[in-house]
Amino acid sequence: MKFEWFVARRYFSSNRKDASFLSFIKFMAIGGVALGVAGLLIALSVVHGFKNVIEEKILGFGTHFTIETYSEMPVFRADTLVTWLEQVPNVEAVQPVLYGQGMVQAGDRVEGTFLKGVPAETGDLSDIRDYITHGSYDLSVQNSGRPGIVMGARLARNLDALPGSSVFVYAIQGTPSASNLPEIQQFELTGIYQTGIDRFDDVFALIPISSARVLLGMNPPAASQIDIQVNSVANIESVGMYLRENVDFPYYSQSIYQRYSNIFAWINLQEQTIPLVIGVMIIVAAFNLIGTVLMMVLERVKDIGILKMMGSTDKQIRNIFLIEGFFVGAIGLVIGVSIAVLFNYLQAEFAIIPLSEENYYMSTAPVSPRLSDFLIVSGITMTLCLLASWLPAKVASRLNPLSVTSFGQ
Repeated sequence: MKFEWFVARRYFSSNRKDASFLSFIKFMAIGGVALGVAGLLIALSVVHGFKNVIEEKILGFGTHFTIETYSEMPVFRADTLVTWLEQVPNVEAVQPVLYGQGMVQAGDRVEGTFLKGVPAETGDLSDIRDYITHGSYDLSVQNSGRPGIVMGARLARNLDALPGSSVFVYAIQGTPSASNLPEIQQFELTGIYQTGIDRFDDVFALIPISSARVLLGMNPPAASQIDIQVNSVANIESVGMYLRENVDFPYYSQSIYQRYSNIFAWINLQEQTIPLVIGVMIIVAAFNLIGTVLMMVLERVKDIGILKMMGSTDKQIRNIFLIEGFFVGAIGLVIGVSIAVLFNYLQAEFAIIPLSEENYYMSTAPVSPRLSDFLIVSGITMTLCLLASWLPAKVASRLNPLSVTSFGQ
C-alpha cells in the first residue's frame, strides 16, 4: 500500500478519545453526502417513473396521429384518405372514426359525454383494452339485442352503471326544437375502463360506428377524423414530418404529443426542475467537506510537521488529506446509493408511498431507476468531493514544519 493511502486510512479510522468532535463532524459530512445522493437518485427514479407511466397511459389510450379538417366539416372522402395513409412508411393501422358530444342516461341519472364511434368488430386502434377493469371490451350486439358501449370508470360511477346496465345515448345536431329532436339509442354497458387520467375516465364513451352515424347524422364514407397508429413510438417524429409535408389543406395532422401537450409539458417540467433543486443537496454536502477536511488538518497539525521532518513531500501531505476527503465522499456515496436501491425495491414491490389518483393519474408513486443516473450522480459526487477537499489539502501541504511542531504549546 502506498504511503499516502496507509496514513490516510489510519487517520480516517482513528478513534482517539480527544478527537470525538472531529469524528462527529466526519460522520455528519458522510451523512450529508449520503442523503444528497439518495435524495437525488430517488427523485430521478420517481420522476422517470411518472413520465413513463403517464406516457404509457396516454400513448395507450390515444392514437399516435389524427387527420382532421380545419373547419367543423367532416372528412367527406375518408375512404380515399385512408387508402393513401395506409401506404405511408411506418404506418401500421389507419381507421376512420366519428366523434361527437351527447348525453348518456342510466336509470334516472344523466351525464354529458364525448362519443367515439369505432368499428364494432375490431374496436379502436388504442390499447384501451388493457385498462378494462369491469366487463370486457365488446361493442357488438349483445343477447339483449342492444349494441355494446364502453365508458370510463368515473362516468360509469356517476351514472351508477355496471356491466349489463341499460344505457340511453342522446345526440342532437344544431339547436334543439320541436322539429329538431335528439336522436336516441339504447345500449348495454359491456366494459368499464380506468386509466387514472380524469379527462379520459370522466366523459368518454365508445360505441359502434354504425350507431354513431345514426346519432350524429353522418353517412359513410364521411368521418370526423382519421386515426393513425405507427409501428413504433420511435417513428412518431419521422411520420409526423412526412404527414406535415404531404397532408394538404383543408386537412392537417396532429400527433399525440401535440394533442396532449399540456400533460407532456407538465411531465418535462418536473423532470427538468426537480433534479436541479435536489441536486443542490449534493453540492452543499460536498462543500461541507471543506470544513470537515480543514478540521482534520487542524487536528493533525503536529503530525504534519513530524511527517515533513521525516521527509514527506508537500505532494504526499496533500494527497493524504485528499484521500481522506475521498473516503468521506466514497462512503457517503455507497450509503446513498444503497438507500436509493432499497427504496426503489420497496416501492416497486410493496408500493410504500400511495398517491391520490385524482391528482397524480396513478395510485402509487412509480419508480424507474436508470443505470445512467447512478453512474452520472456517482461521478459528479466524487468529483465535487475531491474538489472540495483540494483547498484544505493544499493548506496542509504548505504548513511550515518548524512552526507546526509547537502548535498548541
